Amino acid sequence: MRIHVNHATIYSYDPPANGAIQTLRLTPRNHDGQYVVSWRIDVSEGCQLRAHQDAFGNLTHTFAVEGPIRELRVLVEGEVETQDTAGVIRGISERFPPSLFLRNTDLTMPDNELVAFAEAVGGGEGDRIARLHALMDALTEAMEFDADPTHVSTTATEAFKLKRGVCQDFAHIFTTCARHLGVPARYVSGYLVGDGAVAEQRAGHQAGHAWSEAYVEGLGWIGFDAANCQCPTEAYVRLAVGLDYLGAAPVRGNRYGGGDENLTVALEVDQSSRQVQG
Repeated sequence: MRIHVNHATIYSYDPPANGAIQTLRLTPRNHDGQYVVSWRIDVSEGCQLRAHQDAFGNLTHTFAVEGPIRELRVLVEGEVETQDTAGVIRGISERFPPSLFLRNTDLTMPDNELVAFAEAVGGGEGDRIARLHALMDALTEAMEFDADPTHVSTTATEAFKLKRGVCQDFAHIFTTCARHLGVPARYVSGYLVGDGAVAEQRAGHQAGHAWSEAYVEGLGWIGFDAANCQCPTEAYVRLAVGLDYLGAAPVRGNRYGGGDENLTVALEVDQSSRQVQG
């Protein structure tokens, strides 16, 4: 599948901000099943994008702008050719051993309720793949997708108590449970065909998609999208990974001075009409 992405992140400040620093993890990498045909990032303010790879190997850009800033636009457009690999990730040089991803963070620290849930649905000594699928199925059944009650700093335990949340919350909960079961797991940010929207982000959520990857000996890293109860298919574009949302967030940064900040995200992720000819 050839996927076209058009993603605009727009900040407006009233009164204008004095300056801003942003880190962008908005560029996909090539790996088996994912080939970047074209990709570009534009920033409305005159500044230099500095490209590098972060600790996890994510393709990252940073920039700083001086004010006054009334509006700041980050525009992403590109095309990616994908193939279905049944969620298995291969062809990427990993910087850390899988055991690093057993480490919990503030966003993925389990409480007694999550521990009990994880052990009830995924515990035991059976096949690891089967246990992970059981965990994903049970989580999809237990949670309801709802953008209102959670925000980017909501923890896995908080979202699970609510039994509501967005894809970020599903990914945090799955990752937390898998780690408790002794399975290395990590948070993944990206895009999903048909998942685009145009919305004013009231609760701090940014458009895009998120899921988890778990490590299975002999197979490697495998994606699990509990929000949709499936392993990623050719309809997914994988952007970045981290221990949690904070390590893989598409856009993070700070602004200095100014008044109220309003965030609007416009996203279109569709199958491109320009398919590669076989």
